Amino acid sequence: QAHLVESGGGSVQGGGSLRLSCAAIGYPYRIDCMGWFRQAPGKEREGVAGIYSGSSSTFYAASVKGRFTISQDNSNDTVYLQMNSLKPEDTAMYYCVIAPWAHCSLGGLQSGHWGQGTQVTVSS
Repeated sequence: QAHLVESGGGSVQGGGSLRLSCAAIGYPYRIDCMGWFRQAPGKEREGVAGIYSGSSSTFYAASVKGRFTISQDNSNDTVYLQMNSLKPEDTAMYYCVIAPWAHCSLGGLQSGHWGQGTQVTVSS
């Protein structure tokens, strides 16, 4: 059965770094777009970053631009999120999402297929 496997979450002090990974396993079609959303307790979900596999073009939320970097390994349908200079407000459950190319944007990804999530906690 097709599913997304996320890893790399954890606890870190403010200013630290974490790297999230997400592997798309068992999908019978090419993965056009992969990205990350996050949701903190009591807050709305927020699109964090995305990448289009065709051109490797990327897009980010303003809140993480310059601190987070999304990348991909097309050979095994894996996407990474390198998170640097982490802040307590980055604390959230982070979800990997995949979507067709027509939905390859922070807004469009929301309608895609979601993983189970990995927790990121940043202490001050």
